[in-house]
Amino acid sequence: MKVILTTNIKNLGKIGELVSVKDGYARNYLFPNKMALRENKKNQEIYEKIKDEVIKKENIKKSNAEELIKKILKLKILFKKEADEKNQLYGSISKKEILDFLNNNNIKIKSDDLIIRQPIKSLGEHEIEINPYMDIKETFKILVNKN
Repeated sequence: MKVILTTNIKNLGKIGELVSVKDGYARNYLFPNKMALRENKKNQEIYEKIKDEVIKKENIKKSNAEELIKKILKLKILFKKEADEKNQLYGSISKKEILDFLNNNNIKIKSDDLIIRQPIKSLGEHEIEINPYMDIKETFKILVNKN
Protein backbone atom coordinates (compact mmCIF):
# COMPACT_ATOMS: atom_id res chain seq x y z
CA MET A 1 0.00 0.00 0.00
CA LYS A 2 1.28 3.48 -0.87
CA VAL A 3 1.04 6.08 1.91
CA ILE A 4 2.06 9.71 2.42
CA LEU A 5 4.03 10.11 5.66
CA THR A 6 2.90 12.88 8.00
CA THR A 7 5.82 12.33 10.39
CA ASN A 8 9.44 11.24 10.18
CA ILE A 9 9.75 7.51 10.87
CA LYS A 10 13.11 5.84 11.42
CA ASN A 11 14.01 3.31 8.73
CA LEU A 12 10.96 4.27 6.66
CA GLY A 13 11.05 7.87 5.47
CA LYS A 14 10.62 11.57 6.06
CA ILE A 15 7.59 13.87 6.10
CA GLY A 16 5.77 14.11 2.80
CA GLU A 17 7.45 11.10 1.21
CA LEU A 18 5.40 8.55 -0.66
CA VAL A 19 6.39 5.10 0.60
CA SER A 20 5.18 1.55 0.17
CA VAL A 21 4.29 -0.35 3.34
CA LYS A 22 2.46 -3.54 4.13
CA ASP A 23 -1.32 -3.17 4.43
CA GLY A 24 -1.45 -4.32 8.05
CA TYR A 25 1.31 -1.93 9.14
CA ALA A 26 -0.57 0.97 7.57
CA ARG A 27 -4.01 -0.01 8.92
CA ASN A 28 -2.93 -1.07 12.41
CA TYR A 29 -0.14 1.37 13.20
CA LEU A 30 0.35 4.30 10.83
CA PHE A 31 -3.29 5.34 10.30
CA PRO A 32 -4.49 5.05 13.95
CA ASN A 33 -1.43 7.05 15.13
CA LYS A 34 -1.98 9.67 12.40
CA MET A 35 1.51 9.05 11.01
CA ALA A 36 0.40 8.60 7.40
CA LEU A 37 -2.39 9.15 4.88
CA ARG A 38 -3.52 6.87 2.06
CA GLU A 39 -2.12 7.92 -1.27
CA ASN A 40 -4.89 9.52 -3.37
CA LYS A 41 -5.61 12.99 -4.78
CA LYS A 42 -7.87 14.06 -1.91
CA ASN A 43 -5.30 13.13 0.75
CA GLN A 44 -2.52 14.76 -1.28
CA GLU A 45 -4.50 18.02 -1.12
CA ILE A 46 -5.17 17.58 2.62
CA TYR A 47 -1.48 17.00 3.21
CA GLU A 48 -0.54 20.17 1.32
CA LYS A 49 -2.90 22.16 3.58
CA ILE A 50 -1.50 20.77 6.86
CA LYS A 51 2.12 20.53 5.70
CA ASP A 52 3.37 23.61 7.59
CA GLU A 53 1.75 22.51 10.85
CA VAL A 54 3.21 19.02 10.52
CA ILE A 55 6.70 20.38 9.85
CA LYS A 56 6.47 22.62 12.95
CA LYS A 57 5.55 19.59 15.09
CA GLU A 58 8.51 17.65 13.69
CA ASN A 59 10.86 20.54 14.45
CA ILE A 60 9.61 20.52 18.05
CA LYS A 61 10.25 16.76 18.27
CA LYS A 62 13.75 17.27 16.89
CA SER A 63 14.59 20.02 19.40
CA ASN A 64 13.22 17.86 22.24
CA ALA A 65 15.49 15.02 21.10
CA GLU A 66 18.50 17.36 21.11
CA GLU A 67 17.63 18.54 24.64
CA LEU A 68 17.29 14.90 25.73
CA ILE A 69 20.80 14.12 24.48
CA LYS A 70 22.21 17.16 26.30
CA LYS A 71 20.60 15.96 29.56
CA ILE A 72 22.02 12.46 29.13
CA LEU A 73 25.54 13.71 28.38
CA LYS A 74 25.48 15.78 31.60
CA LEU A 75 24.41 12.74 33.60
CA LYS A 76 26.94 10.30 35.07
CA ILE A 77 25.51 6.83 34.56
CA LEU A 78 26.91 4.50 37.20
CA PHE A 79 25.92 0.97 38.17
CA LYS A 80 27.22 -1.04 41.14
CA LYS A 81 27.08 -4.78 40.57
CA GLU A 82 28.47 -7.97 42.06
CA ALA A 83 31.44 -9.35 40.11
CA ASP A 84 33.95 -12.18 40.38
CA GLU A 85 37.74 -11.85 40.75
CA LYS A 86 38.15 -11.57 36.95
CA ASN A 87 35.86 -8.50 36.93
CA GLN A 88 33.08 -10.41 35.18
CA LEU A 89 29.55 -9.53 36.33
CA TYR A 90 27.18 -12.14 37.67
CA GLY A 91 24.70 -11.56 34.87
CA SER A 92 24.71 -8.40 32.80
CA ILE A 93 23.29 -4.90 32.67
CA SER A 94 20.12 -4.96 30.62
CA LYS A 95 18.50 -2.30 28.48
CA LYS A 96 15.64 -2.18 31.00
CA GLU A 97 18.03 -1.33 33.85
CA ILE A 98 19.48 1.55 31.83
CA LEU A 99 16.00 2.80 30.90
CA ASP A 100 14.94 2.61 34.58
CA PHE A 101 18.04 4.57 35.61
CA LEU A 102 17.24 7.27 33.05
CA ASN A 103 13.56 7.33 34.08
CA ASN A 104 14.61 7.85 37.70
CA ASN A 105 16.53 10.91 36.49
CA ASN A 106 13.46 12.29 34.63
CA ILE A 107 14.71 11.29 31.19
CA LYS A 108 12.09 9.45 29.15
CA ILE A 109 13.40 7.27 26.31
CA LYS A 110 11.81 4.53 24.27
CA SER A 111 13.51 1.16 24.32
CA ASP A 112 13.99 1.28 20.53
CA ASP A 113 16.02 4.49 20.85
CA LEU A 114 18.68 2.84 23.02
CA ILE A 115 21.28 0.78 21.16
CA ILE A 116 23.60 -1.59 23.04
CA ARG A 117 26.15 -2.94 20.56
CA GLN A 118 27.80 -5.42 22.95
CA PRO A 119 26.37 -6.93 26.14
CA ILE A 120 27.61 -5.29 29.33
CA LYS A 121 29.04 -8.22 31.29
CA SER A 122 32.17 -6.76 32.90
CA LEU A 123 33.28 -3.94 35.16
CA GLY A 124 34.57 -0.69 33.66
CA GLU A 125 33.40 1.77 31.03
CA HIS A 126 31.01 0.76 28.27
CA GLU A 127 29.64 2.76 25.34
CA ILE A 128 25.99 2.88 24.39
CA GLU A 129 24.24 4.77 21.60
CA ILE A 130 21.03 6.72 21.77
CA ASN A 131 19.01 7.59 18.70
CA PRO A 132 15.90 9.54 19.84
CA TYR A 133 15.15 11.05 16.42
CA MET A 134 16.11 10.54 12.79
CA ASP A 135 19.72 11.54 12.07
CA ILE A 136 20.37 12.42 15.73
CA LYS A 137 22.68 9.84 17.27
CA GLU A 138 25.00 10.17 20.25
CA THR A 139 27.30 7.79 22.09
CA PHE A 140 27.56 7.97 25.86
CA LYS A 141 29.43 6.03 28.53
CA ILE A 142 28.17 3.81 31.31
CA LEU A 143 30.41 3.04 34.26
CA VAL A 144 30.11 -0.27 36.09
CA ASN A 145 31.82 -0.59 39.48
CA LYS A 146 32.10 -3.48 41.90
CA ASN A 147 29.53 -3.51 44.68
